[in-house]
Amino acid sequence: MKVTKAVIPAAGLGTRVLPATKSMPKEMLPIVDKPAIQYIVEEAVHSGITDILIITNRGKGLIEDHFDRVPELEARLTSGGPEKEKILKEIVDISHMANIYFVRQKETRGLGHAVNCARSFVGKEPFAVLYGDDVIIGEDPACGQLIRAYEEFGLVC
Repeated sequence: MKVTKAVIPAAGLGTRVLPATKSMPKEMLPIVDKPAIQYIVEEAVHSGITDILIITNRGKGLIEDHFDRVPELEARLTSGGPEKEKILKEIVDISHMANIYFVRQKETRGLGHAVNCARSFVGKEPFAVLYGDDVIIGEDPACGQLIRAYEEFGLVC
């Protein structure tokens, strides 16, 4: 069975990087010019993932906003002339990378509990879990390598 779904637990409190995470989710901390979680989603998409569930909790609304459309910003960029076209395309493309869904973890009870919140999303299908703050950048995405290994060898217990 092909792996097309991914779960990204992003409900942690970010205590290891305080005070930076007091008012901003650690997944939204920028790496160069985009938030860490965007790199994670891009890795999943480049690995063949089409459906992504991000597990959040209270205070993580910025993550949902990042992957949503912003009509006011898009209108401003559209009226900005040809020099704004590239950034407009980048902004719009963020919301079209994959089918991105969100579930809120009501209480932070650890990684296992967070992944279990995805049970109805994944059903009995194989799925990838990518951590919302572990960025691995390379020519061949790590997630894609794992998916190919699964497809070749299946589930090994």
